[in-house]
Amino acid sequence: MKKILGGLLVTTAVFGLTACGSGDKKAGSDVSIKDRYELDEKTPAWKLDKKEETTKIRWYINSAWTSLPFGKDVTTAQIKKDLNMDIEFISGDDSKLNAMISSGDMPDIVTLTSMTGQAAVKANSWALPLNDLAEKYDPYLMNVVNKDTFKWYALDDGKTYGYPNYSNTAADYESGNIPVNDNFVIREDVYNALGKPDVTTPESFEKVMKQIKEKFPDLLPMGFTAVGDGAGVFLAKLQDFLGVPLEDKDGNYYDRNLDKEYIEWLKTFNNVYKDGNITDDSFTDDGPTFDEKVKQGKYATMLVDGTSGQIGNFAEFMKNSDTRYIAIDAPSSTSGRKITLNQTGISGWLSNYITKDTKSPEKVTQLFTYLIDEPGQILTKYGVEDVTFAYNEDGKIDYLPEVKKLEETDNDAYNKKYGISRFLYFNNDRVNQLKVPMENSLTQMQEWGKGKLVPHFVVENIDPDAGTPEARANTAVDTKLNTTVISMIRAKDDKTFDKTLDDYKAFLKANKWDDVKKIKSEKMAENREKLK
Repeated sequence: MKKILGGLLVTTAVFGLTACGSGDKKAGSDVSIKDRYELDEKTPAWKLDKKEETTKIRWYINSAWTSLPFGKDVTTAQIKKDLNMDIEFISGDDSKLNAMISSGDMPDIVTLTSMTGQAAVKANSWALPLNDLAEKYDPYLMNVVNKDTFKWYALDDGKTYGYPNYSNTAADYESGNIPVNDNFVIREDVYNALGKPDVTTPESFEKVMKQIKEKFPDLLPMGFTAVGDGAGVFLAKLQDFLGVPLEDKDGNYYDRNLDKEYIEWLKTFNNVYKDGNITDDSFTDDGPTFDEKVKQGKYATMLVDGTSGQIGNFAEFMKNSDTRYIAIDAPSSTSGRKITLNQTGISGWLSNYITKDTKSPEKVTQLFTYLIDEPGQILTKYGVEDVTFAYNEDGKIDYLPEVKKLEETDNDAYNKKYGISRFLYFNNDRVNQLKVPMENSLTQMQEWGKGKLVPHFVVENIDPDAGTPEARANTAVDTKLNTTVISMIRAKDDKTFDKTLDDYKAFLKANKWDDVKKIKSEKMAENREKLK
């Protein structure tokens, strides 16, 4: 679902939102709470509000993802009950969003997929600042927001308008509660049959791929998550496995794509390809085709971007075979650099805004508080106590037997009945520690990843501002990079490999890449200030 949502906030929608939005309207921001409740910094306003009439909220998510029915499952029924609120989700593409904006009928909440698009950057023109809403309607909100995330989202006016889900801070990375989401995996039967080989060096990697082809002719030696129109896992994810730096010794932008060790590993994959141990099909397979191969265990090894998205495929393979996929140490630095895997950063994933057109700013603010607070996190991630889970003697959350059984036997019915982890617009990983660990197809992979995550905050959102010559150059370079990396891996010989790389370097020069890098370095410096 993350991939479906990502990228759907297209340019026309973004500019439509900022150009035709609420302007300077203050509608909805002066609702009286007199006789309903008094502000209390120690108690969330939703617990104090005496309003009896059900509040109807409209919530727009700019995506093609089918919105959830609200109030039908256990999770959202509890939200409805606690807040005396009905939520109508509106979803669609950019044309639907633009039509809504043009009509002057903005919803109460808008969820964006990026904090760097024009809509988010100019949120003060169409959204209400959460700082002011908290002061006016629910001061308890400031007790539950993550201070680092709140500061990160502040605009130049010093106020914060959007709040994300899955925003991970430095403390979250240090906590160990965030699971890795990228792995190099191998079928355990293959791994054992080959004597648990090392694949961390270019030489050993090529050797093992040849051994797999010889001893397991029915398997594809190496696969990787579908690349689509880009280079997928062979870009930043591979660079993270190799511990390629994010910045140079002076704190400036480091061009990881030209890193010597990274190029050396692309050459290694090219050798594996020329040996016939990476197939052409792997570059053209779509998601469903790749998924089916994983379920059947067709790949002996895989470089996986987004392991959590493969949990069902890995589980299906385990269920229908006597082996499983396990994570092992992957292609690594040839100079001893440590692995620096990344996860969702401090910018998070989806970001939520309260619009100036809302007629119920007090109730929407209460909703934000409710969902960000720990009880709301537990509800939306695990459901309702004594209905979907119980606390064990150690105080850990454990799903009830009937809930576990339904999830295993009829996942569609499970989702429809309980809605667990589906209302995720404000979710984060901080409550993971509250749950009893459950063995599943990812357990070993996540165990392998402990201690290997390193924040990449300093390079978040450092692309040049939209509409600038540098932004156009950056986009052109990104496109060229994706085709270059795939072409290098699939090069027919060393000469072609080298020429492809040289052509890319010439393209960088022609597009004034040094100017782009300068802007990226400046934005990195700004990020460091935000992180102080």
